[in-house]
Amino acid sequence: MELSADEETGTTGVGVTTGFLARRLGVSPTTLRSWDRRYGLGPAVRADGHHRRWSPDDVAMLQEMCRLTAAGLPPAEAARAAKEAARRRVAASPALASGTRTTARTRTGVRVPEGAPPTDPGQGAPSGTGPSPTDAAHEYRGLVRAAVRLDALAVRERLATAVRTRGLTEAWEEVMVPALRAVGRRWETSGDRHVEVEHLMSWHVSAALLHVYVSAAGHEAPTGTSPVLLACVPGEQHTLSLEALNAALAERRVPVLMLGSAVPPEALVAAVRRVGPPAVVLWSQTWSTANLPLALHVAATRWGVRGARTRSRVLLSGPGWDARPGPGLLRPRDLAEALRLITGPDDRAASAVPPVPC
Repeated sequence: MELSADEETGTTGVGVTTGFLARRLGVSPTTLRSWDRRYGLGPAVRADGHHRRWSPDDVAMLQEMCRLTAAGLPPAEAARAAKEAARRRVAASPALASGTRTTARTRTGVRVPEGAPPTDPGQGAPSGTGPSPTDAAHEYRGLVRAAVRLDALAVRERLATAVRTRGLTEAWEEVMVPALRAVGRRWETSGDRHVEVEHLMSWHVSAALLHVYVSAAGHEAPTGTSPVLLACVPGEQHTLSLEALNAALAERRVPVLMLGSAVPPEALVAAVRRVGPPAVVLWSQTWSTANLPLALHVAATRWGVRGARTRSRVLLSGPGWDARPGPGLLRPRDLAEALRLITGPDDRAASAVPPVPC
């Protein structure tokens, strides 16, 4: 983020206001004041001796603080690292390195306290080990904070770390899904004011899933194995959950054919007959798109050579389907169960379970 001296109404000749900066960083003014009081991350100038004005160097330091806390660092550790980065910027500037400093502030306004920074109550001693890969709540909240700031780099890094440390299935269920829900709730309750945040999050989650799929799909599928077919029912545009399943199957070297959103009924049935998939997964996000007659028709569709014709297992995924869809239809609760039903024995007993989370 770059701020000019006259951008909008939140800037003055001596820097930007606290409210303006808080909106741009995606944090509250109270948080900025707390960071100033606890960690010394305060502004360079206080207009009229009271009102805060944040210089470009202050902004850079706080951006680093936000990036590090979104990555999972405790605030006290993140503050130390942000101020150390500020010190390095000061040392790298010849004009600043040759100047004199009579106070704890540099000539550019970056506060550099002489002593150790105050500790955050409740944080304990700094561990120096970085974020714990077992704290899923901490991870997804950091991911949401990064998305609210529209910090694409932090969102991308956070998703990559979750997949690397947890594996795709757990990263999806414990980090990505809760983050998507949190962002969706924020959008729904704010009068459409945060739709850009939801779009950013969805796009990067999709990109992370596609990266896993492309990395795994280069391996040759077993000879003669038909792919599992994934499709959204007609009228359904939400594909992220199918993208997660697509990537997870590719990781397991299971051939998969992703048809994507809003597949017409005739195209779906034609694909089943042409491919002969061992399983068909149909996604419905809402009850208005759930098409049970189509699912039953797919489940009854026979394919294969005469005398050895068979049918596909049909999995109804997504919160749009009823908990008890009917005989011959499987109803996985989550990604892990969908994987088990697809790759495990051919158990066609329908599951009576709650709706699958998005």
